[in-house]
Amino acid sequence: MSTVLLAGLMAGEAVCVSMARAEEPQAPAAVAPAPETKVPDTKAAEPGAAQPDQDKAKGIAACEVPEYLQSSESKLDRVADAVTGPRRLDVLVVGSRSSMLSGPDGMGTSYPARLEATLRERLPGVAVSVATELQVKRTAAEVAEGLEKLAKERKPTLVIWQTGTVDAVRSIDPDDFRAAIDEGVTGLQNAGTDVLLMNLQYSPRMETMITVAPYLDNMRVGAQEHNVPLFDRFALMRYWNENGLFDLFNPHHGFGLAKRVHDCLGQALATFVIETAHIGPAAPADKVQH
Repeated sequence: MSTVLLAGLMAGEAVCVSMARAEEPQAPAAVAPAPETKVPDTKAAEPGAAQPDQDKAKGIAACEVPEYLQSSESKLDRVADAVTGPRRLDVLVVGSRSSMLSGPDGMGTSYPARLEATLRERLPGVAVSVATELQVKRTAAEVAEGLEKLAKERKPTLVIWQTGTVDAVRSIDPDDFRAAIDEGVTGLQNAGTDVLLMNLQYSPRMETMITVAPYLDNMRVGAQEHNVPLFDRFALMRYWNENGLFDLFNPHHGFGLAKRVHDCLGQALATFVIETAHIGPAAPADKVQH
């Protein structure tokens, strides 16, 4: 892989590489649609009035998630206890560049923020806090060595560890990557927190340039061996792309696309957390049944 190509992948991590481009005109309606205003059938809509509703419908459709990606045999016991007991849920996202968005509203539209907002909405009466610890351009091994100490200091109920992209781009030995996953998850569990693994982003362009399968497989096996849930971000984003919900191949959609993807990821991740903790219904109305 050429140095230029490697730098490009590292800098953007797939979809987020386009965030510096101008936002599409229709994007805000899909990310945070205004409450729907029902117009009586007897009154004709004014020219152009239907467009916001059309955009809203498109935004809802884009967040559809197949059932098999919203469940796990592993359970988040500490999350369940926190929600039903002290009714306080502290989540720490340990992520990379793809956990954030740039711009003045980047913090509020990134998937950790959307996760927090969705959890608050679906868990009324529970004090929800989602913090982000960025580990930009660091391999799983580099992050893993400090996870136990980080969890003991921050004392979260749940740590969502997003990893894999940097290792895949740098062609880290898959066995070393697997060992890093083991070390990191073990450290977090020793610190007394629930653990949820999140794998790589999906990008049809990146998939043709680097080998991702060994890293996806090792994360899946590591999650099973440690009995922790895996949020399959890669499969979910590939589902969205292949079903036409998002065009992740076109590099010209820019910041608007990134915001919509983050919004949907936050919603899907919130549902995954709630269902995996078995703390009540969380499935949005637009979930796809398979």
